[in-house]
Amino acid sequence: MSRTTSIIVGAIGTGLMMIFVIGLSHSISTGFAGFWGGFPFMVIAAIVILMALYDFWEDAIRGKNKDE
Repeated sequence: MSRTTSIIVGAIGTGLMMIFVIGLSHSISTGFAGFWGGFPFMVIAAIVILMALYDFWEDAIRGKNKDE
């Protein structure tokens, strides 16, 4: 896969994953659990999003693909 395609597909995939996780965190925090009930999930979601962004940067932007 070319570098441009890898960046575009990675950005779309990472963006969709971020939208899903942030929406899920928001619905948990504003629903029955409340802010403090949803806070542990918010922390975990933030860590997962940061890991996904780092992986996107490492693989697509820096171009450290192990496959090629």
